[in-house]
Amino acid sequence: MDLTKYHQPFSHITESEVGVLVIHGITSTTSSMEYLAKQFAEAGYNVELPGLSGHGTKWQDMNSIKYTDWVDDLEKALTKLHERCSKIFLCGLSLGGGLALYLTGKHPEIKGTILINHASKFTNPIMWFVPILKIFIKSVPAVASDIKDPAFKEIAYERTPTNGINEMLKMLKEVKKMQPNISQPFLIFKSREDHVVPKISATYTMKKLGSKDKELIWLENSYHVAPLDYDKELIAKKSREFIDRLSTVK
Repeated sequence: MDLTKYHQPFSHITESEVGVLVIHGITSTTSSMEYLAKQFAEAGYNVELPGLSGHGTKWQDMNSIKYTDWVDDLEKALTKLHERCSKIFLCGLSLGGGLALYLTGKHPEIKGTILINHASKFTNPIMWFVPILKIFIKSVPAVASDIKDPAFKEIAYERTPTNGINEMLKMLKEVKKMQPNISQPFLIFKSREDHVVPKISATYTMKKLGSKDKELIWLENSYHVAPLDYDKELIAKKSREFIDRLSTVK
């Protein structure tokens, strides 16, 4: 399948002082977050949804990517938002949530961050061996399209590159160091049943974040790719409320 048409950046420009950077997950495409991005646009916010490097082409391309390439992609999108608005929020799914945590730690001007089934802490012991396994095994079975609603399918790679997993884990090591010093408000969504990222990612982040304003909302009717699942309207509604509340704070 040609993924290119499903991996187009989305940008929405308004006169609002509010902007949202939306970040997709590992092996996925921008299409997985397009619904949320358009919901933010309809709410009148400036929006940037960039495609992450190594995605939207073929899975082999991710085996030459470093996590700093993803950070660079997002820094460019942040710059675009800074040029047209002053109150910026982040919203990320899975790997995108981990990257949102990373960026929040690097940018104290971020007003608030929304995490959806974000990558943070894993319990599978095989994760300990990824730095070695990636040398011998270039990919593992796909983690994509963990969706409860049969009407939707995530457009993503048919394999998961081991280098991509390794780079994500390297980034999360940095996030672990940052979390106690991160003080911005957080809204965290976590699916009760998620076959990709364990529940501890959410509870661990809630415990370790230095933020005083933080809320965890459990999703009862979605799997991992919740922005395409049965709870997508709830996520959009609660996210807009979170952004609107914080946008009025001077």
